Amino acid sequence: MTLFEQAHSRREALRIAAIAAAVVALTPRLAFAKPEEVKAEMDKLYGAKEMTTGKLKLDMPEIAENGLVVPINIEVESPMTEADYVKSVNVFAEGNPFPRVLTYRFTPACGRAGASLRMRLAQTQNVIAVAETSTGQLYMAKSEVKVTIGGCGG
Repeated sequence: MTLFEQAHSRREALRIAAIAAAVVALTPRLAFAKPEEVKAEMDKLYGAKEMTTGKLKLDMPEIAENGLVVPINIEVESPMTEADYVKSVNVFAEGNPFPRVLTYRFTPACGRAGASLRMRLAQTQNVIAVAETSTGQLYMAKSEVKVTIGGCGG
């Protein structure tokens, strides 16, 4: 191997090492929302409005064996008339990268305020749903889901 070939391969090795270091440095770390971040997001949306329990049902398993597909069923008791209907339901998760996971919007034409979905949960955490009605009332439901080690976290 000539001196030129040795220098060329050293330069190539340094170039690859520099690219790898840049990728590691610039890749965002996977961060999870904290309970205070969820509260801040809820305060931003709803201010200091009083939230009551009762009319919102959040149905989730207590233990999720597979955190990749955790079933969630949301239902809100509402007449769904022009004068009184559920405008939206927001779902928050304390252990996901973003505090607000999703928003469902409803109109009286929906007939009922309910939805089913599957959500990824990386670790044991609280999931909170908040329903807002056209009259300004807020209903909240909270459920802790334990994600087993065999699933996605612990």
